[in-house]
Amino acid sequence: MTTQNKRLIYFIATIAILLLIPLILMQFSKAVDWKISDFIVMGVLLIGTGLLCGLVLRKAKNVKQKIVLCGLIFLIFLIIWVELAVGILN
Repeated sequence: MTTQNKRLIYFIATIAILLLIPLILMQFSKAVDWKISDFIVMGVLLIGTGLLCGLVLRKAKNVKQKIVLCGLIFLIFLIIWVELAVGILN
């Protein structure tokens, strides 16, 4: 198995573990109330963010570009996440 395939498997496993957190919390608290669509949307957001950062890390020329572009991708992820959670732009 190549290094890139191992990295992708670890990446997907990490996302699965992150998505298990709200699933487990739903068993103990009524405050966490995710639907299947919430899990799908967050999975797509996490996969998209990770793959975009991975692409930036492979293609960007210098460290400063990598940091700025990954930071921008992460900031966009956070804005989308907050908007979906509480609707700050309404």
